[in-house]
Amino acid sequence: MKKALIFCLIFMSSVPGFCQRLSKADYLADLQYLKDTLPKRHINLYAKIPKADFDKKIDEIGSRLSSPDYETFTVELFKLVVAIGDEHTHIEPVFTKIAPVRFNKFTEGIYVTATDSANADILLYKLTGVNGHPITDVISRFKEIIQSENLSFFDSRFLHFINNPAMLKGLRLSGSIDETTFDLTSPDGKTIKRVIRSVNGNDAANLTLVSKNKLTSQQSKGNYWYTYDPQSGTLYFNYNNCQEQDGRPFAKFNDSLFNVIDNNKPKRLIVDLRDNDGGNSGVLTPFAERITKSYLNTDGKFFVLIGKQTFSSALMNAVEFKRNTNAILLGQPTSGTVNHYGEVRGFNLPHTKIAIGYSTHYWENWKGYDGPLRPDVPIAYSVKNYAKGVDEALVYADSAK
Repeated sequence: MKKALIFCLIFMSSVPGFCQRLSKADYLADLQYLKDTLPKRHINLYAKIPKADFDKKIDEIGSRLSSPDYETFTVELFKLVVAIGDEHTHIEPVFTKIAPVRFNKFTEGIYVTATDSANADILLYKLTGVNGHPITDVISRFKEIIQSENLSFFDSRFLHFINNPAMLKGLRLSGSIDETTFDLTSPDGKTIKRVIRSVNGNDAANLTLVSKNKLTSQQSKGNYWYTYDPQSGTLYFNYNNCQEQDGRPFAKFNDSLFNVIDNNKPKRLIVDLRDNDGGNSGVLTPFAERITKSYLNTDGKFFVLIGKQTFSSALMNAVEFKRNTNAILLGQPTSGTVNHYGEVRGFNLPHTKIAIGYSTHYWENWKGYDGPLRPDVPIAYSVKNYAKGVDEALVYADSAK
């Protein structure tokens, strides 16, 4: 059966920025609307939180809104989502400012991996604090608003929001959404404080930033692409979005991929799902059907890379490979749990216009399996190798005979 995760969170054409003043009555009305609406639409809202506890938390949020602002209200809703405990039920606030910097987590810590040209000198500096708050304190506060039982889920969301000044303000880690001071340590041990001005936008991933990244997996070539190295005999297939690509149907792409396999007889195939956070799991079905009949569906010839971004439909694809092929899974545990609520629909709160995503289906992808999908071979990623353009997962797969 085709399994799809469909997002239909539609924002109104006119939404309030953070500067628009909403009254306490507006926030309380939105909270009441959420309390009335979410239980009716979610397939099983009380799976992990009893109704009495849900109602109590809503009431507690209302009692804390003495002098509410958008950022504080947003953080309160995030805390509520943590209590609900459904990884697909979430909120999408209307963010208007973002710090033009991105971070990634390695074995040595959290490091700057992209920024604007004005701050290019801090690339590969280690993050040690935000606005004077030690990184341990920052992480602790984010655990109040992001589920942390699954470390991959927490890490992926934390790295997504650490550059968001509205979230930092709502967590009382910052007093302004216009700038953020990051405490950093250079590769030679020098400590600095760098003030980075916010720019218009809602996600640093959508900004054109400077990076030293030379990893094959981070090349931007669309939703799906491949490269073949005749010298090593490795066919690398990057699948980073479970969506059909405009102008390049997956069926045609799949035919091209298997033409390479038929004509070149590669020694190994690597499918990279590490940066894929979902969409429609059915898009990959033509590939899954053909790879099971291929000579590459052999232990030591077929590798699937998973990681902290692998979520939802991409996770479901990885589960299918694990259960129905001879693929070896490399990487880190997925951010998504194997059996989960999903297939998201959404509605907007009437005053703040915050979008609420809620689950409408339960996917039992592997009966009895508990937690995230775990790799057969765990891979640790070092910032030192990253700086050299070395991808440890690809190195492992390429060394297979």
